[in-house]
Amino acid sequence: MLSLEAVQKGYGGGSVLQPVDLVIDRGRTTAIIGPSGCGKTTLLKLMLGLLWPDAGEVRFDGQALSPRNVEALRHRIGYVIQEGGLFPHLSARGNVILLAEHLGWRRDAIERRLQDLCQLAQIEPAVLRRYPAELSGGQRQRVALMRALMPDPDVLLLDEPLAALDPMIRFQLQGELKAIFEGLGKTVVLVTHDLAEAAFFGDAIVLLRAGQIVQQGTLEDLVTRPAEAFVEDFLRAQRAGLFVGGNPGRHA
Repeated sequence: MLSLEAVQKGYGGGSVLQPVDLVIDRGRTTAIIGPSGCGKTTLLKLMLGLLWPDAGEVRFDGQALSPRNVEALRHRIGYVIQEGGLFPHLSARGNVILLAEHLGWRRDAIERRLQDLCQLAQIEPAVLRRYPAELSGGQRQRVALMRALMPDPDVLLLDEPLAALDPMIRFQLQGELKAIFEGLGKTVVLVTHDLAEAAFFGDAIVLLRAGQIVQQGTLEDLVTRPAEAFVEDFLRAQRAGLFVGGNPGRHA
């Protein structure tokens, strides 16, 4: 569905991503994890065409991303960032339907989609009349998810969407998000700093260090067959929050 082929990216003469090859499988959730500054968010922005590689190629559904096709392809990709990234001058409803209105959707189609998304995200329609500053952290994330899902995208990219939430709300939303991902069957790429969260969501985990992929596979692969000492060190550093094979719980 998504692939990066020998992709490199740097800023100000420094390398952020060294040649990276990565394939994101259709219909599965891939969790990208690693220490701060390892290139996780840069990788996600390259997939969306918010950044362009210095070398290599990003491909979406067989097409190479380019300035000519990136806007059309972005309409097939939902994007959720930390704390939602909602426009403060628009109501929650205005945020959710922004792209649909830009694309010229009929009013009745917008209303039907809104009803479906309110049910999916478990949010009361009346909440959509509020502005982002009037929403709780959990509500902002639900609205941000609705906005990303409004055009029914093929791929959903999430950049540490739950990191800023308090532990109880985060725990609740983890379960809800996992159910949504499984129910929709979409291709999902989730960036997180938390190995337990990556294990809970991810069908596959990609571990980065200093702009390189150190290992990818299941959590069991990382635990039982670490590619190098860094993998063992990374697992050991997060062992307090790691529950193999289950919900990560209140570890945040």
